Amino acid sequence: MSTYEARLSALREQMAKDDLHGFVVPICDEHMSEYVGDYAQRLAWLTGFGGSAGSAVVLKDKAAIFIDGRYTIQVRDQVDGKLYEYVGTADQSIVDWLGDNAAQGSTIGYDAWLHTQDWAKAAAARLDKAGAKLVAVKVNPIDQVWEDQPEASLAKLDIQPDEFAGKSSADKRADIATWLKKEGLDATVIAALDSVAWAFNIRGEDIANTPVPRGYAIVKADGSAELFVAPEKLTDDVRVHLGNAVGLRSYDEFPAALNEYKDQKVGVDPERSVAAIFGQLEQAGATIVKKRDPTILAKAIKNETEVNGHKAAQERDGAALSQFLHWFSQEALSGGHDELSVAAKLAEFRGQSDKLQDLSFRTISGAGPNGALCHYSVNEETNRKIEDGTLYLVDSGGQYRDGTTDVTRTMAVGQPTAEMIKRYTQVLQGHIALAKAVFPKGTTGGQLDILARQYLWADGVDYAHGTGHGVGAYLSVHEGPQRIAANSGFLEPLVAGMICSNEPGYYKTDAFGIRIENLILVEERQIAGAEQEMLAFETLTFAPLDRRLIDVDMLSTVQRQWVDDYHAKVLAVVAPQLEGAALAWLRLQCAAL
Repeated sequence: MSTYEARLSALREQMAKDDLHGFVVPICDEHMSEYVGDYAQRLAWLTGFGGSAGSAVVLKDKAAIFIDGRYTIQVRDQVDGKLYEYVGTADQSIVDWLGDNAAQGSTIGYDAWLHTQDWAKAAAARLDKAGAKLVAVKVNPIDQVWEDQPEASLAKLDIQPDEFAGKSSADKRADIATWLKKEGLDATVIAALDSVAWAFNIRGEDIANTPVPRGYAIVKADGSAELFVAPEKLTDDVRVHLGNAVGLRSYDEFPAALNEYKDQKVGVDPERSVAAIFGQLEQAGATIVKKRDPTILAKAIKNETEVNGHKAAQERDGAALSQFLHWFSQEALSGGHDELSVAAKLAEFRGQSDKLQDLSFRTISGAGPNGALCHYSVNEETNRKIEDGTLYLVDSGGQYRDGTTDVTRTMAVGQPTAEMIKRYTQVLQGHIALAKAVFPKGTTGGQLDILARQYLWADGVDYAHGTGHGVGAYLSVHEGPQRIAANSGFLEPLVAGMICSNEPGYYKTDAFGIRIENLILVEERQIAGAEQEMLAFETLTFAPLDRRLIDVDMLSTVQRQWVDDYHAKVLAVVAPQLEGAALAWLRLQCAAL
């Protein structure tokens, strides 16, 4: 019996003890985080799936794993198809699958600390139609059978100084209090980890690559607040930083603390707060008002200090990446490198800066066919050699005190094929179209997404991921509420001060992957004679493109000029930080097309 077969069997045995006929297993924690601590990696432990988004449903006689288009190939490599049915979320939702597969009279369990209230209501309604029922478990059955489950991190909290934050924690809480009074609320629950970190100007080490502490907060209309974190995580400096207006309570006290809001109006974000929070407040007799976490938009619109810090981080990061690209150009054909060693070399170049705190996510290092896996995560089993005649895709970033970076470059190893050059150039054309976009105030990312896809669409191809996501300020590398994506649900208007990624791509299964990613800042654009407020993007990332993959004849005059202007800026920013052979290489790479 394989490891994962044994784990699945153990879960089913525990389900039987708990009188459950099924159980839902998401990648999630109590804060609806995208990336979670080791203790919360329940789906990976159960199935072997290493992606950052997915869920499984285990019934008595069958099981399924649900993934989006980014992981269609990866899930087949990592999860045993004899144990789990593969289901694309675009084809069927978990709720509908449960309704179709749960036996009449069955009881399906879920952990209310790992799902939203809206999901739970939808699942309960669908199961009711099927003659089954959904119940919240008191103890997660996986936690009962996962014998060596890691403990939650107790890493000390850290202070994010005002010189990087640009605004004090007291001022941020005062803004939240003003919002609460305007909305007629007594308090609001802040459950998202990056929201807690931003509101209190604190950081942590509880999740790999994301500098957030594990905690909850409740902010009140009088400007006071309570912060719920493990006592072991606090230092005297942090206590002084937070001040007397912030009450400090244990993380484990949070559920009981919600009982104190009887007859009070409490704002709760339905997208970022789990079902258990709603249940606890309802049980306490509080009046729940569904409102978006008031830090979300404020956090996304970077202040001047954050913008300047981000630009400084990008300049530093661009130099590290350019040194790596030079190194790769010299070493790629040596035959002695693979995905893991190359990723380690890139981390080494970044680590030469004493301002680097961490990587901003696990580096996506994809050689040849592995580059076609959008969110590929290399390990010892999948590790491929860097080989002649292939493409190498590297998506990486750094966490610096003054900014978070995220950049993707695709490089030819040896002589690229005509198909590789054509697709790379089409991706570049889409990248340029988005980078040059000028649009009226109120425009959403969804309205701009087509700009990046048009050249691929014209050839009958596409990519199965969004074109852009928000980025935090020494926080989450993926930050909302803005996105640049085709899904009509992304209706958040872009606002000056927001930082997004610009990352169109193309992926040919079992062959190669291409992605070009820079970060872009939304800025006001003054246009003579304009009759409305206009916005545009400033490109923030500085690293050369692979000239060997650009078909200059496919580019328009305007597109060629964009590339030349971009490379001129890269040279101006990065060259003063390089010397010797790396500097000479950079000058050649940044020469006019």
